Amino acid sequence: MYYWSITSNSQNLLNPYLHTMKSIDISVNELPGIVQGECIQQSTEPNTFIKQLVIDSRKLMAPAGAVFFAIDGKHHDGHAHITEMYKKGVRIFIVEKSISLNEIPQAACIRVKSSVSALQACAAYRRKQLDIPIVAITGSNAKTIVKEWLSQTVAADYSVVKSPRSYNSQIGVPLSVWALNERHTIGIFEAGISTTKEMQALQKVIEPTIGIFTNIGSAHDKGFKNREEKIQEKLKLFADCKVVIYCSDHEEIHAEITAQHLPTFNWSLQSSATIEYSIAAKDSFQTQIEVKTKEHQGFFYLPFVDDASIENALHVATTLFYLGYSIQEVSRKISGLQAVGMRLELKEANNDCYLIDDSYNNDLAGLSIALDFLEHVKQSEVKTVILSDVLESGLDSAVLYKEVASYLTTAQVQRVIAIGSQITELKKWYNGRAEYYPTTEAFIKDLTKTVFEKEIVLVKGARIFQFEKIVSRLQHKVHETVLEINLDALIHNLNVYRSKLKPDTKIMCMVKAFSYGSGGFEIAQLLQYHGVDYLAVAYADEGARLRENGITLPIMVMNPTLSSFDTILRYELEPEIYEPVLLKQIIEYAQAKQKHIGIHIKIDTGMKRLGFEKKDVTEIAQQLKHTEFVKVYSVFTHLAASDSAEHDAFTAHQLNLFDEVISLFQTTLNYSFIKHAANSSGIMRFKEAHYDMVRLGIGLYGVESAGLYQNELQAISVFKTHISQIKEITTEESVGYSRKGRVTKPSKIATIAVGYADGYNRRFGNGIGEVLVNGVRCPIIGNVCMDMSMVDVTDAHAAQGDEVILFGHNPTVSDLAKRIGTIPYEILTSVGARVKRIFYSE
Repeated sequence: MYYWSITSNSQNLLNPYLHTMKSIDISVNELPGIVQGECIQQSTEPNTFIKQLVIDSRKLMAPAGAVFFAIDGKHHDGHAHITEMYKKGVRIFIVEKSISLNEIPQAACIRVKSSVSALQACAAYRRKQLDIPIVAITGSNAKTIVKEWLSQTVAADYSVVKSPRSYNSQIGVPLSVWALNERHTIGIFEAGISTTKEMQALQKVIEPTIGIFTNIGSAHDKGFKNREEKIQEKLKLFADCKVVIYCSDHEEIHAEITAQHLPTFNWSLQSSATIEYSIAAKDSFQTQIEVKTKEHQGFFYLPFVDDASIENALHVATTLFYLGYSIQEVSRKISGLQAVGMRLELKEANNDCYLIDDSYNNDLAGLSIALDFLEHVKQSEVKTVILSDVLESGLDSAVLYKEVASYLTTAQVQRVIAIGSQITELKKWYNGRAEYYPTTEAFIKDLTKTVFEKEIVLVKGARIFQFEKIVSRLQHKVHETVLEINLDALIHNLNVYRSKLKPDTKIMCMVKAFSYGSGGFEIAQLLQYHGVDYLAVAYADEGARLRENGITLPIMVMNPTLSSFDTILRYELEPEIYEPVLLKQIIEYAQAKQKHIGIHIKIDTGMKRLGFEKKDVTEIAQQLKHTEFVKVYSVFTHLAASDSAEHDAFTAHQLNLFDEVISLFQTTLNYSFIKHAANSSGIMRFKEAHYDMVRLGIGLYGVESAGLYQNELQAISVFKTHISQIKEITTEESVGYSRKGRVTKPSKIATIAVGYADGYNRRFGNGIGEVLVNGVRCPIIGNVCMDMSMVDVTDAHAAQGDEVILFGHNPTVSDLAKRIGTIPYEILTSVGARVKRIFYSE
């Protein structure tokens, strides 16, 4: 069993024009009926809406509206964490066992037969409230790839919700479906099973309208009597689907779907079908596909050549045709598919070798796919396969490894390295060159004696063999300048600020300027997943890119222009309006288009940057009162000095003035709107400034600008590079341009691969800046160059290739900012776009 949680965005009904939509919220007093449980203790707040489903005490994001499902699993019993969750603020519990209510006196507690079933019931109830297309994907392989590719292709036209990663289990599916909200226009979910009587439950949760059956293979065969039973079980997912999309070339699938008389929209590369494809041509990088349907005939290109990727892409293309896309649109979308970074990744390795990393799983179908991929890698004619025991095949070992031997022989593999206790059976059937090891550790220990040179190495292992250790040893270590983003730290910071707010206070997160240098839609997607209420960007094109990458949250645009109004309307963005001419323009534009646009009115209470003055408010409020197509979503101001105690009186003046302006708007407008004023430091220092919503910016990225609560936050970014070369110099020699770099003793000078073109400021030159090498702070010597800098590493015991930390935990962003007389914002946002961002979760 694994544990995970997800936040619903269903409370984000901030757009007045969405208020007529059917609510999909669940209140505490409705919960017993939905989960068919007994309420053993009443809630003190029965009308609280459910916002979050939690099954792991470590994954609580915000206690308000959270329901903790205590699951008694094989390895973990959630009931042991009920008191802990209560202390964290959770007030709603679903339990399977008798528990002491004395420890949770103010909580609602509902007892059910199965907490997992109750979790599924919550998600199923939510699903029933929305009448939108729901795509469900099942099959033995490629569910995640097809899901991700389908999402890529429809994201520009639909508001997509999808399963995160490969969460397709009895727990993963309901947590994925719970993410549905009123803004979504299509859902795409995976469903996987390992035995009988599992799929019915997932069908009730997803209730798909469109089904995709990818393929059938040997994965989880042991959970079923035979292949026919496994197909029948998987098809239960599509019991009420309007259509099932599949490849009729899979004869077993085709036969069972035909026998069940399911409505179909199938495709084939070999025979007649709804969509008939044929491979017209292939080169090293792409495949030309000819397509024939009743309505279409033509060609398009796939950016792949291996059979597995072609099949997966054709599942997606067929789905697009079913959704009504023309062949020209399908061609454009399919040609832009990007590889899913999950498996079968080609990487450079040592000694002019290349690795195919497929250390995700190992079954017969997967082995066939991987060997087909190997066939199309042309960097070398020498092919080696590192292979673990083949698990979950459901076959007798003699039959299994006879088939494995046939696969390897057909693929013309020159060498096999077999690892595991069962794969020794391969000796009876495989006549090629082979080496056998009992464990991964045994092979790694012997690795110095095993020569790999100018060959393609397929690393194919079941997860328990931890073949990633082999990949790490063989992979070519590419030294590069990167910005690593710790997503766990970012969510920690979000929750620190959440803890300072009342449960009903909304959060707008600032993702302008490439998310303060930390990345674009990756950060926005994480924030959306964790249930923030609003995002803010600087320009409309930033908002458009977020929409195209699946962001459905409301987005405020801080610097709109007349030329951006078309983009704002098309992508349902919400402009900040701060002066009369801009207000007049947006009103005239909306009237001309006969379209509703929501706006945010900015009030200048003392910042003297942008915003309406108090004297303007009565007139603009009257103007807005009589405007049909423009509505005020929020009124806000910006605090000029909330991080500085010496200006607290001025901040109080700003808030008083803002209250007066709010009152004027409320008197004139006949509808409600959101009020917000607090930025990151304002959240920490001025509770009276929280109003309905706060705007979280630099604090989210680990910098507490007031300096009072920095120890509560975590740095999310580590900017790092490596040492390219080390030179030894004497006191008579100089370093760098204009001979600025000088030493007072014989020294070791390292050249590092970062310069001002990467965002490392020139002001750090000549001893102002310091970097961390092997735990030692080392000064920059000489001028910072465009692509390189020089560092005095005399005391650091450094070597070529060593890692260099430019900022992170030591030195921090704030340290660097102080050294050059600037603020952390500048340091973070200066990191260049050419610097690769690496996102990770610990």
